[in-house]
Amino acid sequence: MRIVLLGPPGAGKGTQAQYISTLFKIPHISTGDIFMRNVSKGTELGLKAKEYMNKGQLVPDELTISLVESRLREDDVKDGYLLDGFPRTVNQAEVLCSFLEESGESLDVALLIDVPTSFIKERMPGRRICPNCSATYHVEFNPPKVDNICDICQTGLVQRKDDLPQAVEERLKVYSEFTVPLIEFFEKKGIVKKVDGTLEIEEVSKSIAKVLKEYID
Repeated sequence: MRIVLLGPPGAGKGTQAQYISTLFKIPHISTGDIFMRNVSKGTELGLKAKEYMNKGQLVPDELTISLVESRLREDDVKDGYLLDGFPRTVNQAEVLCSFLEESGESLDVALLIDVPTSFIKERMPGRRICPNCSATYHVEFNPPKVDNICDICQTGLVQRKDDLPQAVEERLKVYSEFTVPLIEFFEKKGIVKKVDGTLEIEEVSKSIAKVLKEYID
């Protein structure tokens, strides 16, 4: 099963992506994680991406498309995968669909975690991330077992610069301009499945499992 995960910044896509990957035993391919690793290593790509990420802006297509295509050629994706953070524009989606068509493949589901803007503005300032393993938390909705310490690798959690209020406003503006048309693009293909992202994390997970299992069956 080939899934694209959609939703506004702060909708909980990272948490649900991990759940989906484990439940259906498919790789979770996150461009965000790839960029963060490159940033931490100080690579040329990472330094370029960091300039945009810190401003809450999208990393340009030319820095993402070739990277994703290379990842989709690896052996572990032959039975399916979950794309998280890509595509984010209609142009990226068109390139992705063309790339898959060349291999006789296509996307199965565009899963939208639907959350209103007001909810996002309240939620994102409380988000925390592990700089080591990229696990995500929230000080209120999904806190770690030990305050400010990652449950998985015991690394101190940090707040990303693009989760600060000013960057959140910019990210929501970018989402409205670029990603909302992307949802319409996938709706025309008839593959969009929506779940309510304002529910408790466990309830969102249950909704996702129900939608995807029905789709597979």
